[in-house]
Amino acid sequence: MTAAPRFRAASKPLEFSLTDSLLLSAPARSSGPPGPAERVLPLRRPGRWVAGTVVLVLVSQAAHGLVTNPFYQWDRFAYWFVRPVVLEGLLITLQVAACSAVLGLAGGVLLALCRLSGSPVLRSVSWTYIWLFRSVPLIVVLLFLYNLGALYPSLSVGIPFGPAFFTFDESRLATDLVVAVAGLSLSEAAYAAEIVRAGVLSVDQGQHEAAAALGLPRRYQFARIVFPQALRSIVPSYVNQLIGLLKATSLVFYVSLLDLFGSVQSLASTYPGDVVPLLLVATVWYVILTSLVSVVQFYVERYYARGALRTAAPTPLQRARAGLRDLRIRFRTETAR
Repeated sequence: MTAAPRFRAASKPLEFSLTDSLLLSAPARSSGPPGPAERVLPLRRPGRWVAGTVVLVLVSQAAHGLVTNPFYQWDRFAYWFVRPVVLEGLLITLQVAACSAVLGLAGGVLLALCRLSGSPVLRSVSWTYIWLFRSVPLIVVLLFLYNLGALYPSLSVGIPFGPAFFTFDESRLATDLVVAVAGLSLSEAAYAAEIVRAGVLSVDQGQHEAAAALGLPRRYQFARIVFPQALRSIVPSYVNQLIGLLKATSLVFYVSLLDLFGSVQSLASTYPGDVVPLLLVATVWYVILTSLVSVVQFYVERYYARGALRTAAPTPLQRARAGLRDLRIRFRTETAR
């Protein structure tokens, strides 16, 4: 009668002793900073420090040469940078680039749809157009359009080999601005067509099948389902093409249009002693314009990547705040030791 209670009483201390031993064997966690034995030391990378030092020395030498070399004439650069003649040329550059970008993208979408069409005529004409304008240099296209009046003094719209309904003078219509925009747009449409076509083909085939299974019209399928998903692939490539277009506007100087480069070039011929400062003026303005386009590209990509990424890419301001926060944490950790 007394054996069972003794067995129960003896089993309880044995159970608690095992639990206590497990608790005592677990390492105690301290609330303070980790000791020297518990810290994880980063891997030593001496090559990275050497490469960083060499790059900093080269950048410092280049900056020193830009600042101290009197041949750059930074005082003349500051004089010409915001002169009205330069700003007028900059405005023409923006007008030509904006019009060409819009018309080139519209033409590229149309050509891409023609290449993806089931009609052999549309596919053949679209492929021939893209092949032709990607083969001919842009300067040749501009010069050809500039001298088009010699080949066709007047243009007409009507029935082929029949009567003409409308006739207008080509020399009055084809101003320098129109020739520049037309040449850049025709060439830009050929490259934009391949970018748009690649973006449409990057959309999963299941999306096309799902849209077709819903019984939606083809136009609605492309505008509301396929094209918004394709924009995620189209935007980075087309913005790179847009930056190239912005720099290609410097060629319109050869069709007698004084854009930014044309204004700088004409000023350099008038003031031969300021050639280098004027070239620096054009360089800095092109860098500013391409940088602004890159900023717009970042936010457009961030907008269209919302459905594909778990978290949106941090903005430069958010990265700066995160860097400052990490510096504060490191400083507090070091001072607490």
